Amino acid sequence: MTDVFAREWTGWLRPDGRKGVRNLVLVVYTVQCAAHVAHAIAAGEDDVQVIGFPGCYDNQYAIRLTLSLARHPNVGAVLAVGLGCEYTQPARIAEAVAKSGRPADAFFIQDVGGTRSSTDKGKAIVRGLRDRIRAETPRVAMGFGDLTLGAECGGSDGTSGLVGNPVVGRLFDRVVDAGGSAIVEEIVEMIGLKDIILDRAASPAAREQLDAAYAKAERYCREVRQYSVSPGNFAGGLTTIEEKSMGAFAKSGSRPIQGVIKVGESPPWPGLWVMDSVPDPHFMGFGYTNPNDTEGIMDLISGGSQIVLFVTGRGSVIGSPVAPLVKVTGNSRTYARMHEDMDFDAGRVLTGALSLDAAAEELGGLVADVASGTQSKPEALGHREYFVMYKHQDTPELDRGCRSAA
Repeated sequence: MTDVFAREWTGWLRPDGRKGVRNLVLVVYTVQCAAHVAHAIAAGEDDVQVIGFPGCYDNQYAIRLTLSLARHPNVGAVLAVGLGCEYTQPARIAEAVAKSGRPADAFFIQDVGGTRSSTDKGKAIVRGLRDRIRAETPRVAMGFGDLTLGAECGGSDGTSGLVGNPVVGRLFDRVVDAGGSAIVEEIVEMIGLKDIILDRAASPAAREQLDAAYAKAERYCREVRQYSVSPGNFAGGLTTIEEKSMGAFAKSGSRPIQGVIKVGESPPWPGLWVMDSVPDPHFMGFGYTNPNDTEGIMDLISGGSQIVLFVTGRGSVIGSPVAPLVKVTGNSRTYARMHEDMDFDAGRVLTGALSLDAAAEELGGLVADVASGTQSKPEALGHREYFVMYKHQDTPELDRGCRSAA
């Protein structure tokens, strides 16, 4: 039998050495007032996608996140669009992207004349950018050792911890063993597992980072009087945050944790990583750590994840821009009821139809298919939800969002 994790496909080589599974033009708007025009520019084009943030004022966290997405391995070129009044300047976004070796352009709507003229101008720019990256981006061999995968869970029920997350964890083990990287976030869904988490640390430095991130998350949850467990979780059979945490942490697999990275920071070397998305303590009141699943998915993509696995027991209808979202459920009834949106039924492990290892192998094959160009169900349905919030966090230096060019 062929080893799924030895499969290869063709990817797009970026100037920093990373490889993408898509070759996208990204339209970035720098204030909510420009959102309609940005979406109009991208309308009808699978390989032109949109992100943006609502505020008129700068926020370091949001800008670092946005720039990391704009310099993501799946992104070949960027058009930044603003209204003209905002602090965040589209030309500065384009300048930072251009420094990464990607073609980029920018304009203000107020300088062009309005909605229709700005949309027409934007579409013309995008056509030129797309033609350029199609002609100039090198195509290279790619395999699991070149992948960074993210994992998120939401709408959890009892099956998420029993099979949904464990299947993703087995997949993560295989990806790490192949030389790739895997990222989990949701530290607020690790509450109650401190000793288990610290025992997974790959080094004393990693243990210290994990200890600090855990303590911050626990303190944060106490201060906002909110743990990451919801009425939907209770309806799905979960009872406590500790019970939910055990199931959520299962998606990390069993390999040593290399350390903690911040939002907008790529893993500095291959392996399993935890992403810290919790606001930093000296300004706890600004921003919430995980207001919805889409925010957490965007965090994972900002870390360079070319594909994100989303585990949901109760079902979900979201997707994501920049990186394909693959939706996994451990509940076969959910899969049958929401088959239009769910990509993978891990509930077959509960019936004995598959072992965990066999399910991970099958899921690995699906990931390879998506990496090769097959659209996941959210992609095919046109789901491109995004959420870039304002938050306070001691974000890394800008160049930490990309690896240094070889």
